[in-house]
Amino acid sequence: MTEEVTRKYKVFLDFDGTITNFDVGEEIFVRFTDKEKAFAIVKKWLNGEITSTQTWEMLCLMLDNIDLELLNEFIDSVEIDFYLQSFLAFCKQNEIDVFVLSDGLDYYINRILKKYQLQYLPTFSNIAKFEGNSCKPQFPFRDENCQKCANCKRNHIINNSADEDYTIYVGDGFSDVCPVEFCDYVFAKKTLLRYCEKNRISFFPYKNFNDVQRKLEELISKKNLKKRHQAFLKRKEVYEQG
Repeated sequence: MTEEVTRKYKVFLDFDGTITNFDVGEEIFVRFTDKEKAFAIVKKWLNGEITSTQTWEMLCLMLDNIDLELLNEFIDSVEIDFYLQSFLAFCKQNEIDVFVLSDGLDYYINRILKKYQLQYLPTFSNIAKFEGNSCKPQFPFRDENCQKCANCKRNHIINNSADEDYTIYVGDGFSDVCPVEFCDYVFAKKTLLRYCEKNRISFFPYKNFNDVQRKLEELISKKNLKKRHQAFLKRKEVYEQG
């Protein structure tokens, strides 16, 4: 008699514009640096002219001599999605693992999560070290084979889920286009939604975590929930590469 395998659900959340109501990293450079210069750097990244790590290195150079007191004051004013706390309570009740994956900087991410007592969430991001008058970025999760993100979200998904798990991604931006290829179910809005439409990746459009929770309740109630075959093939490619 074959032993029935209990399916585990793994949810991976983007941070900027997903957990928060807007892109905090982008807003920092709008408020505290030369906005036009910052947007020009980001545009080069979006056009594939520079890598994500190069983008962060160039942007962080612009944070020299920043007033940390003012920066912290801004970060502390940031609010998260109104429904996130209830969504996380739902996940805990149903034994669903939740991870935060961000191509942003830990300096503001950790501060915001702590403010809302969410520092317990496993979180993977880039690092910003403020030393004297300079900000130095570090990339502990960089993958040389992946140029879209300084923090390779794909690797975190693969390393924190098994093939039998049902993986779910919630995101909104350009740094999310890679990881959605490797997940069974995708919640998308804004840039990510347009990418999924263009590339024929099945997704569920959402506005907030109330939408996500309602759909997730429906998904986990199904006895024969099918995994996405294309995600399986993408994961297999990574395994074969080595």
